[in-house]
Amino acid sequence: MRPTRLAGTGRPPTVRRYLPPLGGDATGPDPTNRGKLGTKRQVLADRRGAPLSVVLSAANRTDMKRAEAVLDSLVIRRPPPTAAQPQHLCRDKGFDYPETDRAAQARGYVVHTARKRRRGEAPPPPPAADRRHPARRWVIERTNSWHNRFRKLRIRYEKTAANYLGLVQLACALIVYRLCLFLG
Repeated sequence: MRPTRLAGTGRPPTVRRYLPPLGGDATGPDPTNRGKLGTKRQVLADRRGAPLSVVLSAANRTDMKRAEAVLDSLVIRRPPPTAAQPQHLCRDKGFDYPETDRAAQARGYVVHTARKRRRGEAPPPPPAADRRHPARRWVIERTNSWHNRFRKLRIRYEKTAANYLGLVQLACALIVYRLCLFLG
């Protein structure tokens, strides 16, 4: 069998090229995108959609593992909740765990979470009229849409999580500026 030779010089290469790894830190295989490396942004927003807290994690981390970090990384001081002015926290099914419920209640939030139904389980009865709180998931979905309108954030090209987090925080500042400018 003949040894393989490259076109051109007729000799094998003497230097190997080492490319940097794709993705960088705070990335993981994305379960929805054929296992490619990805980053997840967990965002806490107010009722207008202004981002108050952002935490980065690998795409394969569950939301419940980073829930406390999101609640603890607020960039502004939170007013203390009172009986007359309770602070509601609307969450999706990814946060339906007793640990995250306890963490949110320990911080003084009134928790509203869409509950997961286990296989074969009957649907839960609707809450009483005085306990019902309208779902406001669209607020955070709109905030995520505002983030994705920044081309630099839509696909992560940065190797370090600190650089990407800085860009996300700059986008959050621009979003808050635009909200203050247009909504008053």
